[in-house]
Amino acid sequence: MDFAQFDWTIYWFMFPVAMCVATAAMLSGIGGAAMFAPIFMIIFPLLGPEYPLQNIAAAIGVALMTEVFGFSSGFIGYYRKGLIDFRNAIPFIAVGVPIGIIGALLLTSITDYEEILRSAYGLLMLILSYELIRSHKNNNLVVKEKLKTSDKKNVIITGRDGKSYSYPKPRQGKGAIATGVGGFLTGLLGVGIGEVVMPQLTKRNNVPIPVAAATSVFIVIIVVAAASFTQISSLVAQGGFQAVPWNVVIYTIPAVIIGGQIGPRLQGKIEQRVMERCIGYLFLIIGISMSYIAIRNSYFS
Repeated sequence: MDFAQFDWTIYWFMFPVAMCVATAAMLSGIGGAAMFAPIFMIIFPLLGPEYPLQNIAAAIGVALMTEVFGFSSGFIGYYRKGLIDFRNAIPFIAVGVPIGIIGALLLTSITDYEEILRSAYGLLMLILSYELIRSHKNNNLVVKEKLKTSDKKNVIITGRDGKSYSYPKPRQGKGAIATGVGGFLTGLLGVGIGEVVMPQLTKRNNVPIPVAAATSVFIVIIVVAAASFTQISSLVAQGGFQAVPWNVVIYTIPAVIIGGQIGPRLQGKIEQRVMERCIGYLFLIIGISMSYIAIRNSYFS
């Protein structure tokens, strides 16, 4: 691999940006790739001709690879807090991983249709923004120092701080379809699994926010790692190791590791609804921008 071809200082600004993205992702349980991919696909081209990545596949692949490290760091933070419901994460992983791999394999075969991918990404962002912005009923957070007999049929997660969270055993049911779609979109567009798992846990199954965020992070890590490995392997197979923009990841990976530790420490200090709405409005801007670029490139280029 010829490292001399890379300018190793050009993407220095991604270090603070990636740290902020990872922190927000840890707080919301939403995949960081949902914010990294638009940065690579929208912001980089605006900075100058030397900044854009090779293609959409490279942008999404790097976004997912970066997310793996950020969520792995966040996983350690949540694991130390004792908030991850490992057993009930397995059904979501069993659906998301194989379908995520299928989506990743499909991405490398349709990179010639970049405007279609941009349009699909823009539409997905608009849908997600609506889901995040619209009002939802608050889930029932049950925090107890001493558990009653009636709680014994529930799942009990006790954190390192001694607080116990009691809630009914989560069930996917028809939600498995949403999990599959989220896994597929994660492999294809770099976003989806965290955005469909978190609402299922909190709104459909009434899992308390701290446990839901921690469990969502664990699920996202496994699904994204599978999709990322598939995408990066495909990039290397098609263009060699130089097809991967290593001069970007040298800044994003250490930054998201730091952000992954900051997020869990801030959990509970920022209201979940406020965080969801902020990200929802950000996704709205991303969706409009991506759709505009796709239309402009298709009809006015």
